[in-house]
Amino acid sequence: QVQLVESGGGLVQFGGSLRLSCTASGSIFRINAMAWYRQAPGKQRELVATITNGGVTNYANSVQGRFTISRDNAKNTVYLQMNSLKPEDTAVYYCNADLERGSWYGSTRGDYWGQGTQVTVSS
Repeated sequence: QVQLVESGGGLVQFGGSLRLSCTASGSIFRINAMAWYRQAPGKQRELVATITNGGVTNYANSVQGRFTISRDNAKNTVYLQMNSLKPEDTAVYYCNADLERGSWYGSTRGDYWGQGTQVTVSS
């Protein structure tokens, strides 16, 4: 059993900051890429940022320069620092992990999601 649990969402004013966290737990052998997605009301889920287990990052154009993704491999945790927030950043933010369950003797790779955390930016 694997769980991804997000935290850190909330209500913030235009121009403010929030930091999201997501911790993976369970029978995890290795975590490969981790990512943050978001879904605004009436819109499709979109990719916000990704980070490899080596620390290589990639961002959506809409958040480039404002958001920073990072991870602590020892804690199986990924973070999303969000600065200069805008009302259009309002969405449910989801953590995603490409990870392997098992051990050196055998593992199963899969894609896992957190339950989501609401971020609301007021104008």
